[in-house]
Amino acid sequence: MRNKGFVLRALVVAMAGLLLASTPNVGAAQQLDNPANRNARRLDTLKQEVRHELVMLPYYSVFDWLQAEVKPEGTVTLMGQVTRPTLKNDAEANVKRLEGATRVINNIEVLPVSTMDDQSRIAIYRAIFNYNSPLFRYATQSIPPIHIIVKNGHVALKGIVATQMDSQLAYMAANQVPGVFEVKNELQVEGRTDEKVSRK
Repeated sequence: MRNKGFVLRALVVAMAGLLLASTPNVGAAQQLDNPANRNARRLDTLKQEVRHELVMLPYYSVFDWLQAEVKPEGTVTLMGQVTRPTLKNDAEANVKRLEGATRVINNIEVLPVSTMDDQSRIAIYRAIFNYNSPLFRYATQSIPPIHIIVKNGHVALKGIVATQMDSQLAYMAANQVPGVFEVKNELQVEGRTDEKVSRK
């Protein structure tokens, strides 16, 4: 009889455990729904939407660089360098349409028109993405992750590459192009932000 009572108590305890396990964690749900977490999710969503709008611009190329800073209250500051004034205007117009963007500050720089810079851009592109180079695999993407920004003979390499070796190869290739005064390597590798500058 004592064994039956023990088994009955054990079953009751087990059932209570199952009920507790199946009951939604009200505290966790409230924590997910608190204003701070809602704002964090809203901010992350806006960042993703801004990035999508910038990357999908029809004339955004390997010779342009766009980035944005998003504030918690919805202010979006656009930065970078572009070769076409229309790209600057399109970036602002597209981001302004986003529901979460309360204000857009357009600090995008339009690079000066220069035949010499245009020639340098093409020469650097060919040097970096030569089909014999290990970096050629980046050129097969719709927008290669290595961006070549040229202003008055000064070059900045921006973007993300898979390895430190790829970063070094791109830097050396750009540095060997005639007519280039300076090469600044701002390529990121796995979260690192090492930078090399070479002046000729």
